[in-house]
Amino acid sequence: MQFLPSTFAEYDEPVPPGGTAPPTPYDPIDAVYAAARDLCANGARGGADLARAIFAYNHDSTYVAEVLRLASTYGTALSAPAPSEAAATAVAFALEQLGTPYQWGGEGPSGFDCSGLVQAAYAEAGIALPRVAQDQFDAGPHLPPSIAPEAGDLVFFGGGISSIEHVGIVVAPGQMVDAPNTGAVVRIDEFPTTPGAAWGSQIYVGATRPWA
Repeated sequence: MQFLPSTFAEYDEPVPPGGTAPPTPYDPIDAVYAAARDLCANGARGGADLARAIFAYNHDSTYVAEVLRLASTYGTALSAPAPSEAAATAVAFALEQLGTPYQWGGEGPSGFDCSGLVQAAYAEAGIALPRVAQDQFDAGPHLPPSIAPEAGDLVFFGGGISSIEHVGIVVAPGQMVDAPNTGAVVRIDEFPTTPGAAWGSQIYVGATRPWA
């Protein structure tokens, strides 16, 4: 937990149980509690927007992807596999595109549509995907509904399995990077994790794991 003195001073109180008085960023307990307060103040309270909070702490999308990858590892059973290097690479690429304008048919670098972003992210990881969202969904492999999507998985939305209209790349539980629509930019959006749940005018159809 690295802090500028001025930043640590914003979040060092109250002194946590087992911390030092006065608090210091060189004490692990003080530093961890201060970091948690910092993250919560920047959107992570209740797990609401972890990626954005981490980015506020360190403006480096590769760093954000690695922290989320590690968090996903710690948050799952020890027997569960961690996201692969390909998934981490795809997530890092997607996060680097935050703020890029949506462009219908866009494949980068000046603009992306949803499936163009997904294809480019996995191309960066050495995995070839089809161009459009429906074909990407059909390509699988599909996750069973009982398995929650994790970083690098693709999540799909539309009217059903034969009418896929949108796709995003998972970066944290319930959060994805996507290129949503004309007039918007590549951004982090929340999504439901239960297949069939409403997502705007569409439903969450399911997820795939192209790196499996």
